[in-house]
Amino acid sequence: MTTPKPQCFTRFENWAEKSLLDLDTARREGTKIAGVFCTYAPLELVRAAGAVPVSLCGKKQDPIGAAEKHLPANLCPLIKSSYGYAVTDTCPFFAASDFILGETTCDGKKKMFELLQDIKPLHLLHLPYLQDDATALAFWMDQIQRMQAFLEQTTGQRVTRDRIQGEIRDANRVRRLLKQIAYLASDHPVPLSGLDTMRVFESSSFVVDLPEFAGLLELLLQELSEMKARGVSVRGPDAPRILLTGCPVGKGSDKVLKLIEDSGAVVVCLENCTGFKNFDLLVEETGDPFEALARRYLRTPCSCMTPNQGRFDLISRLTRDFKVQGIVDQTWQCCHTYNVEAHGIKTLAEQTLNIPFLHIETDYSESDTEQLRTRIEAFLEVVDMS
Repeated sequence: MTTPKPQCFTRFENWAEKSLLDLDTARREGTKIAGVFCTYAPLELVRAAGAVPVSLCGKKQDPIGAAEKHLPANLCPLIKSSYGYAVTDTCPFFAASDFILGETTCDGKKKMFELLQDIKPLHLLHLPYLQDDATALAFWMDQIQRMQAFLEQTTGQRVTRDRIQGEIRDANRVRRLLKQIAYLASDHPVPLSGLDTMRVFESSSFVVDLPEFAGLLELLLQELSEMKARGVSVRGPDAPRILLTGCPVGKGSDKVLKLIEDSGAVVVCLENCTGFKNFDLLVEETGDPFEALARRYLRTPCSCMTPNQGRFDLISRLTRDFKVQGIVDQTWQCCHTYNVEAHGIKTLAEQTLNIPFLHIETDYSESDTEQLRTRIEAFLEVVDMS
């Protein structure tokens, strides 16, 4: 029996098409479009400059072959897919972008951006690798000011404190709503699958009108809350409750998420940067908005940070809050920072949280699907017995 979905959910399923229409309208009205690759780019600053940010991370296998003509085969599929879309001009969001915002989260992306800047104008944000350090914050604030200057020059609009503060309030409203929607899965019943929840999260990366999107999230929250109150659930109360962590996933790179739920479990929490990492932290709405942006974005618990205690703390909190019974850590092949960090997450899961842990290293292809299915089914048996 198929679990009913909220009436407004079709608007999220068709979100990409709506976004492209909205972007086309915005461009015809003179609005600049910023292609963004990472959650470290302060999107409030982009909007305060009168531009619209859209996510460009590649999440499909199709363009990787073209990318490997310039990039090594033993490179992260997210990087290859992103670059492949650019060189083949097959991503409508890349095509719509007037300029690119990149960031030095890893060596592979950093060098890929050197090639990408030959295709479109690109501004590179250089990240510090410390978070709780005064010199790191000062460095990062300087990078944000450089980004502000680039945006003002590119858009022709002055970024004011009032405009930034307004964008901070709008962005925080969306973050709070996404978090409320996510927490509907913190106990049984679970009214929306992990796969469908991912689609909602992903839609927030392609928004022209942020207040309009917040209104749609409020409608979804209301419908899901009513479903939960009626006992509607995508799985029974005995289904294993899984937290998915690791590299970002999205439509086209969601095979592990699908396999977990096809095997009878429910992914109650997505910790990665297409999930909680993206909306867990708010920006301070008082005081200096530039410093507030710098502090919030620098605290993003990505594996590029050393140390990255924030990710361990977040996983611990989410495991408790969502009554998680097992952790699946998915890493893309050749993503060295997440692969190395997997050992620490395993130790955390098994020795501190006392729940089963599974690390999966894979790519975007379907060649290992059945092998992964076998591993996931065996893991869920362990979860059932624990």
